[in-house]
Amino acid sequence: MLDPNDHEQRRQLLSELLGAFGEDSEIRPPLRCDYGYQTFFGARSFANFGLVCLDVARISVGDDVQIGPNVQLLTATHPLEPGPRRDKWEAAEPIVIGDNVWLGGGVIVCPGVTIGPDTVVGAGSVVVKDLPAGVVAVGSPARVVRELPASPLS
Repeated sequence: MLDPNDHEQRRQLLSELLGAFGEDSEIRPPLRCDYGYQTFFGARSFANFGLVCLDVARISVGDDVQIGPNVQLLTATHPLEPGPRRDKWEAAEPIVIGDNVWLGGGVIVCPGVTIGPDTVVGAGSVVVKDLPAGVVAVGSPARVVRELPASPLS
């Protein structure tokens, strides 16, 4: 039985479950994945409780990423045509989240999306297309509302 206070035990389990789990990263339970081995976390990244990874295709989370509670990373998609959809056909497109991204609580990232480094996505946003580096995006669908100044640490 997993002790919820045993961080080393949780880290070991995540290292075995996921494709990669970077140094000093943390994922708060509960975590839900389709496969696990298709999800890759960089170093020093944090995901709050309730992360959902439908990792039919690869999900790449960069270094220093902050993920709020109840975020969904969804690579799975289905046909728009009624026949194949009725037959339960499924496809998938990878998701890439760049370094130093912050996904606010309840964000949904849809199949095939890449979010550039240093970008902030506001709480409750639905990201349906790629976002460039260094911006703030909010809404459903997520739209860029401002550019962020370059960090001297970048």
